[in-house]
Amino acid sequence: MFKMSKLLDSFGRRISYLRISVTDRCNLRCIYCMPPEGIPLIPHSEILSYEEIRTIVQAAAELGINKVRLTGGEPLVRAELPNLVEMLSQVEGIDEVSLTTNGVLLKKYAVELKQAGLKRVNISLDTLKDDKFQHITRLGKLKDVLEGIEAARDTDLQPVKINTVVMRGVNDDEVLDFANMTHKEGWHVRFIELMPFAGIRDPALRSRTCFVPSDEIRQHIMSLGKLEPCLPITGNGPTKYYRLPGANGTIGFISPISEPFCSSCNRMRLISYGQLCPCLLSDDGVDLKGPLRNNASTQEIRRLILRAVASKPEHHRLAEGVVSMKRNMSQIGG
Repeated sequence: MFKMSKLLDSFGRRISYLRISVTDRCNLRCIYCMPPEGIPLIPHSEILSYEEIRTIVQAAAELGINKVRLTGGEPLVRAELPNLVEMLSQVEGIDEVSLTTNGVLLKKYAVELKQAGLKRVNISLDTLKDDKFQHITRLGKLKDVLEGIEAARDTDLQPVKINTVVMRGVNDDEVLDFANMTHKEGWHVRFIELMPFAGIRDPALRSRTCFVPSDEIRQHIMSLGKLEPCLPITGNGPTKYYRLPGANGTIGFISPISEPFCSSCNRMRLISYGQLCPCLLSDDGVDLKGPLRNNASTQEIRRLILRAVASKPEHHRLAEGVVSMKRNMSQIGG
């Protein structure tokens, strides 16, 4: 069997992580991700089947991919997702299958996901206030997400990471509340800089008006105490981690605009309709669905994966205000 110990792109970065969008559908309409009415949905027949996803992951694992994260849209709205988790956790070479979710349905599925082989979850949560949750997500209830967080912890889908997109004038007044949750509940909170994706109708969100750089957030949190740098709790992604004195949880910062981490990017993204994308912020990609449905061999799928990896750009241009991606965030996953 064809094996590579290292999967390198054109700039010498080792690619070991595949994020898989399993659906473009979502049960929320977050203001920085989708318009209120949603987006035109991809027909089910055009979405990769679980068997097709497994075939791609098997080929990717043979080339050096060892971690997989399932995203959406909202992945838990796709029927029988635990079946896919079980299929991927059994692929030779895959050390970890994880999930990014908005948490609304997590209480219902946490036990089944854990039994299927899921290792951990990241949960998107941008506010701790009921009324603001309605404003930001347009749908859903904060209570469901909080119960999802507890269900994940109870079923040992650990560490549970809380992803918070900070927006000036929207939820930046809650930064200290989230930071305090690392003391109160032992949460691992990650503050994420707002990115100007397609599908955002609000002019303030599309411009730099609502943008809050990580350094400003960091300085604000230091009013609670000195932030001590610490090692990542798990994974090898772009987050810089800190800990407040006496806190069991951690505080992380993901800074794609103010502190770009492209030079260490280790990931590729598989979109639900079968395109393998080398960068979140580009419309470039290599079609895998067409060849798969035309009975392409595993060797051919590996060749296409290598082509996509070779096309990975050196960096994005967000700091210059250049957004080349025309897809909605819900189509490619965060």
